[in-house]
Amino acid sequence: MKDTLNVVLFGAPGSGKGTQSAKLIDKYGLYHISTGEVLRDHIKRGTELGKIADSYISEGQLIPDDLMIKILDDVLEKEAADKKGVVFDGFPRTIPQAEALKELLKKRGTDLHAVIGLEVPEEELMERMLLRGKETGRADDNPETIKNRLKVYHDQTHPLREYYTKEGKYLPINGTGIVDE
Repeated sequence: MKDTLNVVLFGAPGSGKGTQSAKLIDKYGLYHISTGEVLRDHIKRGTELGKIADSYISEGQLIPDDLMIKILDDVLEKEAADKKGVVFDGFPRTIPQAEALKELLKKRGTDLHAVIGLEVPEEELMERMLLRGKETGRADDNPETIKNRLKVYHDQTHPLREYYTKEGKYLPINGTGIVDE
């Protein structure tokens, strides 16, 4: 993975990480790793990992770091090894995950180049996720779970903003308005 471009799309649930990932993938030819999609796929297929993940996700909780890191290491090894780089969508979500990502990339001879922070007001996040739930049928896009997901984000994930700011990698972006902007 040397000479690659590796970026994290960072933001609260519903901030547009998946939407903006698609734009970066199209423009730069990067490999997309959405930990949420990987986990939902395992849940749908009824794998052992899917059953474990579902017990956390259905309550709006994060799955344990060690399990998420094993999954990510496997995806990097099997799927992204020969790509131009990676867009990480929904990972890392905790400081230990950020430190583990740094090590995973280092052992592959590369680094994380930027963390793009999509900043969206909480009221708009709620509206977006409720609409997405109606359109896609995503079970975790209901009012009770959304509130819990946002609380978990503020408690566990938001501290990454400061972590990456100190590393000089955090780039805040206004996540409201027109998608292409």
